[in-house]
Order: sequence, then C-alpha cells, then structure tokens
Amino acid sequence: MSTELFRNAPFLLGMMRLHEHEPLHRPDAMADWIEARLDQGLCWYDHADIYGDRQGETLFGQALRARPALAKRVKIVTKASIVTPNRDLSPMGVKHYNSSPDYITQAIDDALRRLGVEHLEHFLLHRPDPLMNAEATARALDAAIDNGKIGAVGVSNFLPEQWRRLQHAMQHKLMGHQLKLSLAYPDPLFDGRYDALVADDLHPMAWSPLGGGIVFEDVLGESLSTIAEELETSSAGLALAWLRALPQRPVPVIGTLRPERIDELLTGANLNLERPTWFALLEEARSHRVA
Repeated sequence: MSTELFRNAPFLLGMMRLHEHEPLHRPDAMADWIEARLDQGLCWYDHADIYGDRQGETLFGQALRARPALAKRVKIVTKASIVTPNRDLSPMGVKHYNSSPDYITQAIDDALRRLGVEHLEHFLLHRPDPLMNAEATARALDAAIDNGKIGAVGVSNFLPEQWRRLQHAMQHKLMGHQLKLSLAYPDPLFDGRYDALVADDLHPMAWSPLGGGIVFEDVLGESLSTIAEELETSSAGLALAWLRALPQRPVPVIGTLRPERIDELLTGANLNLERPTWFALLEEARSHRVA
C-alpha cells in the first residue's frame, strides 16, 4: 500500500450509513455514486463488517460487480473483530471481541467475498481484544499480507501498549490507527495517545471528525462559523482542516453520502491553517485558554 497516497487523501468516505441510504441500494445507482467520487479523486472507502451487519460491504460489492472496472480504482479499508450479540452463536448472546487467528482469517476472506475484490488495501482490528494471543494473531495477519489478501494491517481504538504488543509479534509493520479525534474530542492530543502514534509512525484515521455534529454547537460552533466565513470555506471543512494540520496529517473518516456535502468538505479539507487560527479553535473546543 502506498502510505503517501493514503496520507494525502483529503478524507476517507465512510460507509457506516450506506445500509440506511436506500437510493444507493440499487447496484447501478451505487456504481454511479462511486464513479463520481473517483472522478473527484476520492478513492478511499472505509468499511467494517458490523456496518449494517455486513450490509455495507455487501451493497458496495454489488455495485462493483455491476461495474467491474471500478474495482481496480477503489481502495478499501475494512475492519473486523467485533462480534455483535445477534452474531454470537453461543448461549450468551453477548457482544464481544474476537481476534483469534481463525476468526480474523475468515473475516478477511468474507470481506473479500462480500466486496467482490481480490485485495484489501488496509485491514484493521476494530477493537482491542483483552484475550488476544498476540503471537497467533500476528501470524494470521502476516500470512494475509504474504498471501496478497491485504496490503497492510492497522488497528482501531487501541492504546499504545496494546498496538505495541501486537507489533512486537508481527513481521510486517502496523501502518495505521483509526481513532476518535476531533475538535469535539481532542483528548488524544493531551494524554499521550497521539504522541505515541506519531512516535511509532502509525498513520492516523480520525473517526467522528465532526464529533457527531457537536462541533457546530455553542461557542465552538459560533467560532467555526465566523472563521469559516473569513476563510471562505464551510464550518465542516474548517473542522477537517484543523485535524489535517496535525503531525502525520490525520485522514478524517466522513459519514455523509450526499454529493453536495462531500463537495463542501473537499473545499475545506486541504485548507492550510495558520497556527494562531488553529489554537483559537482549540481554546473554544476546550473552553479554556491555552496555558
């Protein structure tokens, strides 16, 4: 996987709501949507097997089968290791995590089948598993890379010692980390998590980059609106630009499927913010002055 290409993407197109968006459930309509995004230079798509209980990957795969030429142009990130209660075959019926080698190997194969592709650019363990046998899981992930099923492995929502334990057991380098990060949730910048990520050269993907809309509320929302108007961009685009200014240039994972909203975010995601502007937004986000 080209890490530079991944690093330079303005954002990943998150497929977490695809199963709820009925106009794109027809394979031809979804194929048109994908092709339009590719023509905008947006080639990275973020999936997980729990999105719509596998429906997200399935709908996306149906579109690629309807228009096979698209499969060579898209670049896919997907995640697995969360077992939802309805998929727990035990009498417990409990949500849990499974990073066992057999489960992960099958999850990768199933994702390839649902998506209708022969290769995943990036596969992430979705949540840290306290029962993970790091050596056994590492062998399964290394084998998936060696067999050409995936281009790179990463993690999501891991703490530093959790990803380091896995990395220590792996032959291949962990490449990415998808974490919760936004103006609404800047905590990783101040508790050491983000510094550890940079130190270990994991490329960050920021989920919930707009804080589920919280960034548009109250004083922070007012400040975003005022500065966005001055910079001739949107509040949402400005919030993404704030993220992109960080070391390692985090790639936001956006959730919208609306073309006009995607256009709006594109205008702001690559905006270069001056340092005082960045800190002014941080002050509003944290509700106190920089010390």
